[in-house]
Amino acid sequence: MPNVTKVVPVKKPVTAKPVKSAKAAAPFSAGDFVVYPAHGVGKVTQLENQLIAGQKIELFVISFERDRMTLRVPVMKAEGAGLRKLSTRKVMESALLTLKGRARVKRAMWSRRAQEYEAKINSGDPVSIAEVVRDLHRGATQPEQSYSERQIYEQALERLAHEMAAVEKIKPEAATAKLEKLLNAA
Repeated sequence: MPNVTKVVPVKKPVTAKPVKSAKAAAPFSAGDFVVYPAHGVGKVTQLENQLIAGQKIELFVISFERDRMTLRVPVMKAEGAGLRKLSTRKVMESALLTLKGRARVKRAMWSRRAQEYEAKINSGDPVSIAEVVRDLHRGATQPEQSYSERQIYEQALERLAHEMAAVEKIKPEAATAKLEKLLNAA
């Protein structure tokens, strides 16, 4: 048998990409309103540096007035955590259009639907939240909601109203009234 040599391709050396400085990566500044999917609309109060496990980490400090809560999100992890700017008016109009649509209630067990509704609310997407509000809204002629249905409905309505209020620069109560008026007219 002839002597066969195997040709092995030579791998290129891996070069490290330059790391962007945290200052350049910070898409928000103090005073900006942002949406954190699990908590809704908050306000960036400051950017602070902390020494954690021997590493200097830059953090967004976000205040949620209605929950009386302060959240610190690492600048480098903000996008992965779902932190985003407020929706545009166009996205909010799309959410309002969704509210005007016909409710789509699935015939699955309540526990399964409740999980789906919670996931939509925690996604932070105004259109998905509007779907939950639309599907769980009860008019005057419809039967009462269960306690858990009411809780999820109110959570979704509050999230949507607070983002709408921040986008339109109105009070959350006025945004809630506007949403309820739209739901009752549909």
